Amino acid sequence: MLKHSRKILVTCALPYANGSIHLGHMLEHIQADIWVRYQRLRDNTVHFICSDDAHGTAIMLKAEKMNITPEKMIMLIKREHEKDFKSFDISYDNYHSTHSKENYELITSQIYPKLKRNGYISNHVISQAFDPIKQFFLPDRFLKGTCPKCKSKEQYGDNCDRCGATYNTIELIEPKSTISGATPIIKKSKHYFFELPKFEVMLKNWISSGSLQDTVMNKIQEWFSSGLKKWDISRDAPYFGINIPGEKNKFFYVWLDAPIGYISCFKNLCNKKTNINFDEYWNKDSQTELYHFIGKDIVYFHSLFWPAILEASNFRKPNQIFVHGYLTVNGKKMSKSKGTFIKASTYLKYLDPECLRYYYASKLNSRVEDLDFNLEDFIQRVNTDIVNKIVNLASRNASFISKYFQSTLSTHCIQLELYNEFVSSSEKISRLYETREFTHAMQTITTLASKANQYINEKKPWIMAKEEKKKKELHDVCSLGINLFRILIIYLKPVMPKLAIRTEKFINAKLTWNSINNPLVNHKIAHFKPLFSRITPQTAKKIIQMSDI
Repeated sequence: MLKHSRKILVTCALPYANGSIHLGHMLEHIQADIWVRYQRLRDNTVHFICSDDAHGTAIMLKAEKMNITPEKMIMLIKREHEKDFKSFDISYDNYHSTHSKENYELITSQIYPKLKRNGYISNHVISQAFDPIKQFFLPDRFLKGTCPKCKSKEQYGDNCDRCGATYNTIELIEPKSTISGATPIIKKSKHYFFELPKFEVMLKNWISSGSLQDTVMNKIQEWFSSGLKKWDISRDAPYFGINIPGEKNKFFYVWLDAPIGYISCFKNLCNKKTNINFDEYWNKDSQTELYHFIGKDIVYFHSLFWPAILEASNFRKPNQIFVHGYLTVNGKKMSKSKGTFIKASTYLKYLDPECLRYYYASKLNSRVEDLDFNLEDFIQRVNTDIVNKIVNLASRNASFISKYFQSTLSTHCIQLELYNEFVSSSEKISRLYETREFTHAMQTITTLASKANQYINEKKPWIMAKEEKKKKELHDVCSLGINLFRILIIYLKPVMPKLAIRTEKFINAKLTWNSINNPLVNHKIAHFKPLFSRITPQTAKKIIQMSDI
């Protein structure tokens, strides 16, 4: 462990427990996992956590449709989610659920009483949309209509996907229940509100401290300009969630208890591992680092409500919130009807998860941009970069080391200038990983791979092998080729951990960031076995053809 090792807590947005993980989800979890694995490779202490978001009307209705209890359904979904994340090598230290003892105790015994005691909770009688057929109040997500601001049709009851506006459900124009299709009627009910406007100064200071990307910060400024409003944190029965203390038929809105899942998941981890200090990471004056990876659709909750709740309940706020864009497939929005809605489990039936990890890395940057999963580009990029440039570098040199030199590398490193060029790139690649500029990191790595292959092409070991007097040079050249390959895989290790494991077995050495300065000399390697397989178009197309399964 390095003397000045950082202590970092990283979370992803909580997947909702009413459906399968798809490639859009995987964009975020892979992005976060690459960043986490890089930090671990640099010997920093990282706790990487996530949970299923397990409450809300949608959970209740789906369980009812499946004729099972909500508890049973969220348990089944959680198992499926965990299996998918593990298959993609998402290296969570803990994966929990918001339907947990820790979450219940935090919100009912600590956070809500503190908010109430400090005067941050008020109650008001409000008008709500009520489904006359289903006989319950309609949550925002179960209303669709025309946005009152930009007049876009088919928008949900709380915010507009097109213009980003937020509004009250009763402001929606020509609303319809998405459950029954009925036009809702308006009924009154007492609701509890969090006094968000009281935190405007604190939020402005926090946002201006560098906690958000510039484009996200600009969007937040628009919300400040239009004025912060009190936040409705309650929902009426029937509802699957956590009861508000002292109330019989009132529940906490899922968006209040879901982010608290970050804290409760970490608390659960601390209960499992006694060497982690909960307060060190979550108390008001914590000197550790906290980062949230989220999609741009939930910026409002994470950049306004969440830090305000943390401030009000005396917990620390995140250092930064890393926001990413949406995933499109072949240039189109993910859609079941168009065959572009690809579940993680469908992908895993046909392709190596590390292909997707590399492809996402090759296109991800620190900006809030949508990423397109283009099938032809995906095939070409993985085959060209990983198979042709990087893995081929190992195979073309290993055969000579094995055949002529008893699988042992040369006693010294030829062309130290080239080797040192690879080593000196570590600072740049490190900076690119740290700042989430993964696309530029991958470009730097593949450029180095091209230089290594160019060197081998110029030396022509297949010709040197035919001349006895050039065997010494052959040994030196191919040993350098293996050493350059080793550095490339160390740089790729956060992106392709399984390839790194196979490489460690092949070169018979641990791949660590600190080891790149010293080339392997007079070192025995294993017999070379194929490290990675080429993607065939026929196989890749199956994930689109079978996308509805």
